[in-house]
Formats: sequence, structure tokens, C-alpha cells
Amino acid sequence: MNPSATGWIKKLIKDLNPNIVLKNTSLENYYEAFRHCGFIYGSNVDIVANLIKNNDYESEELCKINLVIALLIIHINSESENDFYTDVDAFYNALNKKRSSFLNIFIGNKDKEDSVERIINKRIQIDDNLIDKSFNYFVTNALLFIDIIAFRVYLQDKSISDDFLRDHEIIIESIVINTLNAKKHKSNYDENLIDLFEQSARYEHEKVLDYNLAIAKVETEIFAKYCLDMAAMATWTDAKIDSNEELFLSDLGKQLNLSNLHVHQASSSIASFYKKFKEEVPLLGSKNIVKTFYDNSTSFVLKLIKRNGKRLTKELKESKELLLLLSQSTIRDLSKEEQKKVQDQLLDIFKSIPSLAIFLLPGGALLLPIVVKFIPKLLPSAFDDNRIEEEKKE
Repeated sequence: MNPSATGWIKKLIKDLNPNIVLKNTSLENYYEAFRHCGFIYGSNVDIVANLIKNNDYESEELCKINLVIALLIIHINSESENDFYTDVDAFYNALNKKRSSFLNIFIGNKDKEDSVERIINKRIQIDDNLIDKSFNYFVTNALLFIDIIAFRVYLQDKSISDDFLRDHEIIIESIVINTLNAKKHKSNYDENLIDLFEQSARYEHEKVLDYNLAIAKVETEIFAKYCLDMAAMATWTDAKIDSNEELFLSDLGKQLNLSNLHVHQASSSIASFYKKFKEEVPLLGSKNIVKTFYDNSTSFVLKLIKRNGKRLTKELKESKELLLLLSQSTIRDLSKEEQKKVQDQLLDIFKSIPSLAIFLLPGGALLLPIVVKFIPKLLPSAFDDNRIEEEKKE
């Protein structure tokens, strides 16, 4: 099986024989295995539960295989009368109704098998040459488990909306920020990451969801365990857990109605994973994961903007209000309302530029503050001249 070639999902299903291997089980039964292989952490190092032989697949290929296996576990144990491809295709279509132009990147013909392959490929990454691995690890793939939770809800209720992903991402965002804030000694990069989360507001909320309210919105045990694992991962930005963080994780476990055993497993699993796979996962080899994420993300955003400079400039010229706000952002802090306008208008523009569709993926708006920082430098000199004139007026 070659996960980078056409027809790989069909071959995977044949090799796996899910009707026998995965029938009469549950996602809960496999959760620890998904954590052990790195799928929960967004850094896949093996195939879940060794269900098929690992033929030295690349991390992106492992991620695609594990994502499909997780979807298969949900589907084969559901009451759906549709085939796997029909339900997965319909599920992602339902999620993206509000973003039809982005959906066109995923969907292109009526062949369900081909469509699902391309959906999975794009869900993992937009382009091999553009996606920075640290961004992929820290933001996008670490949130893929929400897809799995959402797919189960979709098959049960026969419907799903983008709001489901929004609500769950906002909960994760709140918990991660509070975890980082629990650090006894926060580095500049911890502060930068917190700032990125707080400014991102991928959806319509203007500020981070209140922590206690976020906890109250966690309704299932499996999502509670996932939230705890995301918090444990956040504590390891400096490769250690201090006393404040240990206390925070313990309290979080209690608030999520999880046992001390669950808390211990979350802490020990992330520690074991990082130590065991430090050499195999490049990002884990750095002294400060957040530093690597922040530095590499800045480089990644700048590269994307430069590569799409002409098209982006053309689109920006057609939005006078956005140009004005971007100009103002170089000399003063924008208000919450102005930040929201900039974000909404930028995302509308990104929908029309395939290479920039990465910002529409889960967590993609984390990088918008970096985008706003660099766009003015790439605009025509006339734009800079206007900005200078505004500075003189003040």
C-alpha cells in the first residue's frame, strides 16, 4: 500500500479487513493506542495498534492512515446503511457548507472514492512544499481528533455543522492558554504563543472562552481525556512539568470528572512519547518547542505571502477598508472590532487563493497576527507612502 498514490484507501481497507478487525469495538477502546502512536499529539510515529505493517511510511502518510482507521472504527460500528466513502464525503461536505470556496479545494468530481482520498490528503496538508512541519504538528494535525469525534456525532444525528468544530476548538484553546498561564516561569515564547491564541479568534468570539465555562462545555469522557492530553502536551513546551503545572493538571482532571489514573496517564504518556521519539520527531529535538513553533511559523507565513504576493496584492487593492486598517496596524493597536474586520476580510481573500487556504484549517487563524505583521511590507510603495503620511499627521 502506498498512501501517496491513488487508490490507497481501498487497498488499506482490503489489507485491514475492518469488518472483522474493527467490528464490535469502540473509539474508547483504541484511544490509548491512538495516543501511543502519536495521532493524539499530531505527530504520528507509527500505525495505531500495529493494525497493519509499517513499511517505513513518512509521518504525513502515517497520519493519513491513522485518520482513516479512526474514521473506519466509527463507521463500522455505527448504524449507517451507507458505505464508508459516501458517509465520509457527506460528512466533510456538511462541515464546510459555510466555506464553499474552500470546499472546492477538496471536492472536484462525483467519484466518492477519489473524493475521499483527496479530502484526507488535503485535511492533513495543503501542499508538501508549503506546509511547515512545526505548524502541521502544533496546530493542524493535533486537532484532527476533533474530526473523529464530530464524525461519530454526524453518523448518530445525520447532521453536523461547522459550529461543532468551532465550539470544540474554542474549548481546547481556552484550556491550552490556561495551561500555559499555569507555568511558574513563562518564557517570551510562551507569552508569544498565548498572545497568538488570544488574538487568533478563528471564529466569531472576540476573546478566549472563560476557562470554567470551557470545562463545563465538555460533555463526553473521550473529549475530556483529549482535553487533558492537549493540556499535558502544552506543559511540555519546555520539556518538563513544574509543580504549578502538576497541580493544574490534577485540578483539570478533577474538573473534567477524570480519575487520578487518567491524569497520571496523560502526564506519563506525553513524557514517555517525547523522550522515546525525540530523534524521530524533529520538533521535539529543539530545546523549546514553542520557540521552534513561533520562529518557524513566522518564516512559513512570510514564505506563503511572498509566493502569493501578486495575487494577494491584487485582492487587497479591491478592499479599501482592509488596506486602511492594515496601514493603521503598523502605527497603532487596532481595536477588537477592527481586528475582527481584518480577520474576516483576510479570510475571505484567502478563500480565493488555494495556497493560502491553510489559514482556513483548524487552528489556521493562529497565524493571522503574523500575516498582518508582514503584509504591509509587501504592498506597493504607494501604500507605504500613505502610511508615512498618516504617521506625519499624528
